[in-house]
Amino acid sequence: MSNPFPGMDPYLEGPLWSVVHHNLIEEFARQLTLKLRPKYRARTEERVVVAALDPIEGGWLRRRSPDVSVVSTDPQASGGSTATLVAPLTQDFLPNESLTETFLEIRTVNDGQLVTAIELLSPTNKRGEGAAEYQHKRREILASEVHLLEIDLLRIGESFPVTGPLPSVPYFVFLSRANRRPKVEIWPIPLEAPLPVVPVPLLDGDHDVELDIALAFRTIYDLFEYDRDLDYSGSPTIRLSPEQSVWADACLRAAGKR
Repeated sequence: MSNPFPGMDPYLEGPLWSVVHHNLIEEFARQLTLKLRPKYRARTEERVVVAALDPIEGGWLRRRSPDVSVVSTDPQASGGSTATLVAPLTQDFLPNESLTETFLEIRTVNDGQLVTAIELLSPTNKRGEGAAEYQHKRREILASEVHLLEIDLLRIGESFPVTGPLPSVPYFVFLSRANRRPKVEIWPIPLEAPLPVVPVPLLDGDHDVELDIALAFRTIYDLFEYDRDLDYSGSPTIRLSPEQSVWADACLRAAGKR
């Protein structure tokens, strides 16, 4: 079944996102390859980030287990006169994990010069320990001669740093062209809007190529049938506002998912 929403599916912002992230980056590369020939090539790359596992992306929200405080008043049971206390709350700690993140690079064919970096943000890039590491990588790119296209389809966490206020929408695309810094081109994406077609800049003298995010998203959604893994009967992992919930309910009913 096709995506029941006109743009981003908010139900994918959860345990399934790491799979969607990988599929979408691969589809971006496939889409761009024909447009970049023969001068450029698009290749997926990986980096490993060691950080605490994000509870939302990891698919397990830790349950709190409150207990009543218990004091032993039997000196023999305690081995002496000191009372034994039981902690009123027990939880698991967030373990550090080696997380593999996929991103896309556009390089020249003849000498391998990095021209454009395309980042589809993961929860690790936007929140928690991994956010600082990604922000450092972003700063390195912004200080170089490399274009940066950052696609943010996640509602929670820190966004691309800009000087002015951003519209109150859940998703964004940010484009920082190396030859126009510090200017940043911004595509705000409302929940109810289709995902945009955005330019991918190349070297001076070469025209931008188009990246159709909506087409890529529809392609992988239909191919991998994400709706089979999603429970549309309830709320998404990251909850919507009351108004958004009403809108989402209408979309799901129209698509026969409720």
